[in-house]
Amino acid sequence: MNAATTLVIFGVTGDLASRLLLPALGQLLVTEPDRHVRLIGAGMQDWSDKDLDKVVRTSFESSDAAACIERVEATYRKADITQTADLKKLLSGLDGQVALYFAVPPNVAAAACEALTADMLPDGAMLALEKPFGTNEDSARTLNARLAELVPEEQVFRVDHFLGKSTTLNLLGARFANRVLEPLWSAESIESVTIVYDERLGLEGRAGYYDHAGALVDMIQSHLLQVLAVVAMEQPATLDELDFREATSAVLRATRIKDGDATLSSQRARYTAGSVDGVEKPSYTDEPGVDPKRGTETLAEATFEVRNARWAGVPFILRSGKALSDPAREIVVRFKGVRHIPVGLRGSAAGAVLRFSLAPDQMSLELNLNGADDPFVLERATLSADLGAGQLLAYAEVLSGILDADPMLSVRGDAAEQCWRIVQPVLDAWSNDEVPLDEYAAGSHGPERWPFQR
Repeated sequence: MNAATTLVIFGVTGDLASRLLLPALGQLLVTEPDRHVRLIGAGMQDWSDKDLDKVVRTSFESSDAAACIERVEATYRKADITQTADLKKLLSGLDGQVALYFAVPPNVAAAACEALTADMLPDGAMLALEKPFGTNEDSARTLNARLAELVPEEQVFRVDHFLGKSTTLNLLGARFANRVLEPLWSAESIESVTIVYDERLGLEGRAGYYDHAGALVDMIQSHLLQVLAVVAMEQPATLDELDFREATSAVLRATRIKDGDATLSSQRARYTAGSVDGVEKPSYTDEPGVDPKRGTETLAEATFEVRNARWAGVPFILRSGKALSDPAREIVVRFKGVRHIPVGLRGSAAGAVLRFSLAPDQMSLELNLNGADDPFVLERATLSADLGAGQLLAYAEVLSGILDADPMLSVRGDAAEQCWRIVQPVLDAWSNDEVPLDEYAAGSHGPERWPFQR
């Protein structure tokens, strides 16, 4: 760990910085008492150093890190980061470990990368970019090529806060450190894998971004495919960034929409007016800033397959949606049932189900056991373990990797391109109206005709 680091936040006056990045920085400083940070915030607003200091203090108080404010030297610079002259002035004289965080919309980040030149950047500077990385495979490839002209790949941190250390390592520990699971982790024993991240939240004022992205791009393309890659990866030799990211990238290269047919292997829907936890929600099409003609989905489901020897024939079902009741946030591994049970045992012998619940992290295993009242009747029992919340929240883990120049849990350039390639057949089918846009009431479990197994 480099105890003295410079963090430059482009777009420090925005919601991402105040709501997530700065509270995360405070939490990180609580857990790492030797770390000192020079914070340079850049934005288009007429702020002063005092304005930024006030935001930092408020953010630190929200994460119980008020005592750490003395270890942050905050400076504000008004700058248009899409202009080369402004960037050159902003970055002049920086040395040591430096990280640039693009907390701005993707189009602004891309324009800023075009305005940057390699000679502006100190040696070893990390560039951190939020998702989505481009708007399709070609634009992601173009952005990656531009980044490669600025810094080596290992100095690019494509942020995916779903790849937090606690969640990722819980998956790897359960799979690779237990002989009862490791030999069974393949199509020989596993029937299906479901990865779900549903939300009670509706649009919440994000129409400017979300109405152009939708649930498929916002969650499945940007996040859940990366989770799929961690679940399905071969065991890496080490957990350094080279081995780990090569293992996950190999999975993505082998991933396709199931049977090559997006019309049969995907579903989409959007919410109508309803109530979530007693809070009335308008129909998505009535939300401020939404263009109803765009046909944006707020619930997306797609089934993929990983075309390699380990996973051939196993469906990977990915789903995410907004304004849903009792939202599931979990990875569900369903094992095949046994081939035969002895005559005399009665009841269902369905395959075991292993669940990893996300936020908070928990693990449970559903098994068939002899009944308490009648030992000849099989009953379902669940063994569970609380895996804890992890030492750091998601964005604090992100910042830790960025400030320490460790890209292990960031998305590699080719992986970002592959995620667009994987979902493109679905995007094409939906834009051509080959898949109906269903509806569901806000606060419901989704469209009634959708079969979905928890």
